[in-house]
Order: sequence, then C-alpha cells, then structure tokens
Amino acid sequence: MLKTTLRSFLAHKGRLALSALAVILSVAFVAGSLIFSDTVTRTFDRLFASTAADVTVQPKQDLRSARLSGSVQTLPAALRDRVAKVDGVAAARAEVSVQNAFVVDGHNKSVGPTTGAPTVVRGWYVTRHSPVRLTSGHAPHGPGEALLDADTAGRRHVRTGDTLTVQAQPGTFRVRVVGIATFTTTNPGAALIYLDPAVAGRELLGSSAKATSITADAAAGVSDAVLERRVGAALGTRAYDLKTAGEQAKSAAATLGTFLDVIKYVMLGFAGVALLVGVFLIVNTFSMLIAQRTRELGLLRALGADRRQVRRSVLTEALLLGLVGSTLGLAAGTGLAYGLIRLMSAFGMNLKAAEMVIGWGTPVAAYVVGLGVTFVAAYLPARRAAAVSPMAALADAEVAGVGKPLRVRAIVGAVIGVAGAVALAGCAAATRTARAASLLGVGVGLTLIATVVAGPLLVRPVIQVLGAAFPALFGSVGRMSQRNALRNPRRTGATAAALMVGLALVSGMSVASASMSASFDRQIDRTLGADFVVQNANFTPFTRQIADRVTATPGVGLVVRQRLTPVAVRLPDGRRVTTTAAGYGARLDDVAHLTYARGGSAAALADGHLALDADYAEDHGVRLGSVLPVRFPGGGRAELTVAALTDQESAEGFGTQGGIFFGLPTLEKYVPDGQDSALYVNAAPGTRATDLRPRLERALTAFPQVQVRDQADYKELVHDQISVLLYLVYALLGLAIVIAVLGVVNTLALSVVERTREIGLLRAIGLGRRQLRRMIRLESVVIAVFGAVLGLVLGLVWGLCMQQVLALRGLTALAIPWGTIVAVMIGSAVVGVVAALLPALRASRMNVLAAIAHE
Repeated sequence: MLKTTLRSFLAHKGRLALSALAVILSVAFVAGSLIFSDTVTRTFDRLFASTAADVTVQPKQDLRSARLSGSVQTLPAALRDRVAKVDGVAAARAEVSVQNAFVVDGHNKSVGPTTGAPTVVRGWYVTRHSPVRLTSGHAPHGPGEALLDADTAGRRHVRTGDTLTVQAQPGTFRVRVVGIATFTTTNPGAALIYLDPAVAGRELLGSSAKATSITADAAAGVSDAVLERRVGAALGTRAYDLKTAGEQAKSAAATLGTFLDVIKYVMLGFAGVALLVGVFLIVNTFSMLIAQRTRELGLLRALGADRRQVRRSVLTEALLLGLVGSTLGLAAGTGLAYGLIRLMSAFGMNLKAAEMVIGWGTPVAAYVVGLGVTFVAAYLPARRAAAVSPMAALADAEVAGVGKPLRVRAIVGAVIGVAGAVALAGCAAATRTARAASLLGVGVGLTLIATVVAGPLLVRPVIQVLGAAFPALFGSVGRMSQRNALRNPRRTGATAAALMVGLALVSGMSVASASMSASFDRQIDRTLGADFVVQNANFTPFTRQIADRVTATPGVGLVVRQRLTPVAVRLPDGRRVTTTAAGYGARLDDVAHLTYARGGSAAALADGHLALDADYAEDHGVRLGSVLPVRFPGGGRAELTVAALTDQESAEGFGTQGGIFFGLPTLEKYVPDGQDSALYVNAAPGTRATDLRPRLERALTAFPQVQVRDQADYKELVHDQISVLLYLVYALLGLAIVIAVLGVVNTLALSVVERTREIGLLRAIGLGRRQLRRMIRLESVVIAVFGAVLGLVLGLVWGLCMQQVLALRGLTALAIPWGTIVAVMIGSAVVGVVAALLPALRASRMNVLAAIAHE
C-alpha cells in the first residue's frame, strides 16, 4: 500500500501542484511573520539591554501623556545628588530627553523621520550605555551647539556646520551641528539630536532645575536589583518609578511589541485567508482525484485492501502534499521575512538581514499549519475513498456520495444558517457596542459556514438564472456549458466557495468603510463651524508659538485653542475610566455646532465644570450637577461638576470614551505645561476665507509640520485613513482571488481529464476546437459569477450589520458602494475567463481518436 501510495502521488504530482500553492502561500505568511517579528524582537532586545542604565529613576507615569498632550513629566534635577550618595552607585546623571520637539533644517524641511519613529532631543553624555559614539566633529559645548546622528544626517543631507531650528515646548531655538554621532547598535529609525547637558534642561524643559530621569551605574560587585532597592529606600518608591536595566528593556520591548503585533496580525490575516480558501481547493482536488480513481480503488479493494488501508493511503498522499508545501512555504516565508527586513531598512529601521532569527517555533508552526490544513481538507475525500466497493472496479462508477441527495446538507445548512441569522438579527437589535460586535462575529462565522455547507443546494437555481441566456447567445455550446456546471453541484459549490469567501469579505468591508466615510462627512458638516483647523500633520501637539503666529496673521478674527489630555475619571457606578478629554477656549460655539441635551457651552467651559455625552452619562448614572473625581497626568486631581450633557451623533473629535471636555483654563490649572493640539480659526469680518488661507500658510512656513485644513481637507483626510483599511482588505481579496483562480483551474483541468472520452466524442460529431474552448470558458465564467453572487449577497448582509455596530458609536450613515459591487461582478467574469485559458487550451489539443479510446 505504501508503494502504491507513493506511485500514485508521483503520478498525479502535476495535478497536485496547484493545491500545493495554496499550502505554500499560507505557510509562507505564517513563517514570514514569525521570522520577521523574532528578528526585530531579538535585535531590539539587544539594543535595549545594552543601552539601559543599571537603575533608572522616573516620575510616576500612570497616565501616558507626552504623545497626546505634549506635556513632559519631570523630576528635580537635584535628585541626582541624592542618588549619587547611595552606597553602590558608581555614577549618577540627571538626564533630559524629550520627544515633543520638532526639528527643521535651514530650508524649513523636517529633519525627523517620516515613519512614525520619534525625534529625540536629549543631553549629551558618554557612558558605557550610550547608543551612539562621536565619529566626527566635537561634543556640544554651551548653547547653540548640537550633535546629530549619522543616519539622520545622511538621510536629510545635513553636514557639520549646518544650522537646525528646534521647536521645543518652552520655545524655538537654533543650534549649529558641531559633530556627527554614529549608532553603535541598531538604529530604531529615530532621529537623535544631542545638546550640551548644561543647557538641555533650560532649552527643552524651561528650567535647568528639571530632568526627565535620573540614571545610576552600579559599582563593581553590586547587582542592579540590590542597587534598585537601595535607591528606592533613599528616595521613596511612592513618588518615583524605579527600574533596573532588565525592567527598562522589558518595558521598552513591550511598547515595541504593540508595533510588531500590527504587522504580525496583518500577515497572519493573509495566512488565514490563504488557509481558508486553500481548504476548498484541496477538498475539491482530492474529491475529483478519487472520483477519477474509482476503478483503481475498487481494484485495491478487490485485491484485499480494507477500508482503513484505502483511507490511510489517501491521507498519506495529503500529508506528502502538506510536507512538500510546508517545506517550500518555509523557504518562501524566509524570503518574505528577508524582503520585509529590507523594506524596513529602506524606511530607516536598519535591521541586518544577516542576523535573521529562525527560532525553533517557526518551522514547527510551518509544518503544523501545512500538514494540518491538508490533513483536515483531505479527510472527507479519504472517507469517501474508503467507501468504494470492490464492484466499482467492474462498474467504473463514480465514488459513493456524489450522486446522493443533498438532504443532509440542506438540514445542516439550514440549522447553522438560522443560528447565524439569529445572531446577526441580535447584532442589529443590540444597544451596546461590545454585545453587538460579539454577535456580529458569531453571525459572520455561522452564516459563512452555512453558505459553504448549503452552497451545492443553490447551484441549480442560481446557475440556471445566471446561464439562462447562454443557449440563446451561444447555442448548443452555451447549453452544454450550463449543464456541465450543473452536473456536479458539490464540486461547483466547493469551487465557487473559494471565491465567495474573498468577495464576501471585501463587499462587507466596503459597505462598512463607505458608511464610515459618509458618517464622518455628515459629522464634519454638522459640527465643524470654523473656517479652518490648524493641526500637526500627524495630530501631535505643537508649541504655543503656533497660536501666536496664527493670531497675529492679518485677517484672522477668532482663534479657539484645543488641548487634549488623558484623564482618569471615577464614575458614580464605581467604574474608573481612563479616557481622553479635551480643553477648549472661549467662544466654542462660534467654531463648532454642538447640540446639548442639558446645559450649554458657557456652563461646560466655566472653571471647575465639564461636559460629557448624554447617553454615556445615562449608562453610568451621571446627572447634571454630579461631581466627578478626575485625575490628570503628573498627579493633579480635581473634582469637576457636570454642567452640560451633549447630544451629538458621536463624541468623535471632542474626546473619545464619554466625550468629556471642559474649559482650557481648567485644563491649564492641572496640566500647565501642555501643548495645543488644534486651533479653530475664523476669518475676520470683511476677510474671505479664500484670502485668509494663503496668509495662514505663509505665516506657518517655518513650521512645516503644521497644516491648515478646511472642511473639504478634513473629509479627504478621513477618507484617506479609512482607505488604508480598505487597501488591506483589497490585498486580502487579491490573495483569495489568486487561490480561487488556482481552484477553478484545478477543477477545470481535472474535469477535462475526467471528461476526456466525452470531449473526444463531441469532437468526433463535429464540435470545433474554438467551440470546445468557448464551452469550457463559459462553464468557468458561470462558476465564478455564481461564487461572486453568493459572496456579494453574504457580504452585503455582513456590511449592513457592521453599519449597525458603527451606529452605536455614532456613525449612523449607511452607504453602499454600488460601483465597487458592479466592478466585482465584472471582475469575477474576467477571473472565470482567465482561469479557463489553460484547461480550455489543453482540451482543444486532445487527439480525437485517443480521447475516444481513453478509459
């Protein structure tokens, strides 16, 4: 049996190659994501471990604020003297390092990275933990001098002697580059600017008496843990966060892990689609191979092979396919990881491909995925093969089960479909986002399974409609193509299912994204009353100088400042919520159209007051006049009175969870060193907005990171952000289509082999080569369009339910992208034509007499 299995596998290796491609693609994405993430993790672990001080003292950072509010939590620089006196401390430093500064060159071009990595401005110290070393020029001395890292200097064409402008929180200042520092470890993609430590505190924090951290090096024979305990005892651990080098590296790695997870999950999403679609392809391939080998399997049974041996033989072939596919997929995944590493290097993260990490878990995962998917996909065909009787060798009948009624499928599909429909109906009726999202996930999974199971039942009615015009348009060739698609509903359903999955996904997400865009457009129209909004391109805060420049611009009438901050709020129902709040200047109603259930803007912006969303307040027992304990970054605490309840469609743009906002004076009282995140600007009476815009842009020339946006710009910005998600879905669709095309090609190729004698007879009675190719193409087209119809219908239902979930977050508009749907239908027909090219060509080249004599 083993020899027979091996010979059979090698005899059909050409037929199995297309199925192997599905395994290769899925394994490649799994292996590539693991190799890439392991390589980045190992590289940065070494970086963090080698650059972290033995013990670091930092302010308590329970609310992360630097990125959001622009404020920097500090501690007294004099704390360095107390740390230096601790037994076991060899050296102590007061460090100044900020990421809320923006640096431009002499041409007002940004010097920082464009990949999301930070621009870090810090004091220059040379220690054994330094990530860079001075390679040209000299160290900075006094104000007006700075070092720049070599990677940034090369990328931005900055040389020694050039002048840079640093826009920091206390103000803007200029420095001359007096030296270049080269990374001794991996460059994480950040831009590093070093100042004289004697002036760094004053320039970056507004005072030389402030520092962002105190670092300590342990003396010989003193462990980091021991030194941490001693420093903690000397300072008190309640006021500060203390971390050893290992803890600091672990914390940094955890932050990096968030970034890596995005890439990993995207690639695993591709792998999941490839696996799901590949299952249909493999099931179809093995089902058809077994149907064509009915006589061979019957002879094996007649010669004494029992059911278990036949089943084991088919599963062995599947495992051989999985083994080959997994091995090639692992190699392809290594190449994919190499490409990602080179791509990241092009974006400024200098990873070394020579240090690629392939952990033991990667090949294990690759082979588990590859072997597992082929084994699962081949199990049902293997059971059918085991059911072949010895008499089949004489009757040359098809495998058992192909001609059986679809009663069981109908019952199972109906039960699962009803359960899925109930879940989707529950999603549409739900009033809480979490519950609606959970029901949506369950409903999507169940309806997908139900459609796959019941797909063969839909083949006859749907394809009869889709191919109804074929006889009139193409005569007898069209009639035969339609009947060929109807000949085996199970096969047609399985072939179309591969395409259906991808199209259901893309149509559902298209409805959701179009609805999001329409909802945001409507919100912007309803809420944004300002002529212009001034913001950083990446929405990070900016210095007070921006507001001063804008206010001083001729033609500017009203400027309302916005400032964001994280807050922790204790609600009456006992919940403690960490969310984002906003502070606004006076006359908010002149730049934003807010509707209130209770109260108004004047009360909300008064000192000691706040406003929040009315629905959120009702859910948590908050009423007008309720007093809420609020904690701000840096430890500031306040008890603010609820003075207004908003009745907006969504709190987006005015905070996140709860839609909390208050007056700017209230925020500045508790976060005095924050930065503005947006300016709402109205033109002065007598000045047209079209005339004011170029003036604002000229006034902000020295601040290239700041953009002036009107309503149309805002809408375009939102559409671009949503498009990023949609492009990912389209990429997943592309992968699904590639594998689905392989499935249609495989089905048609095996179908041509199966119908060799029939094709020979058709040729013998006068069917021309061109007519034969047309018949196979039409069969392929109708199968592809059948899959598209199922996918689009299913996806539209999913999309409508997704929109209901979005409506709970205030995104109430519904939009259906009919253009995308029409394009998908046309594309499906094209997919059918392309998939049929090779099988049709092969069929048309058959020798007529040899085909008739084929058994």
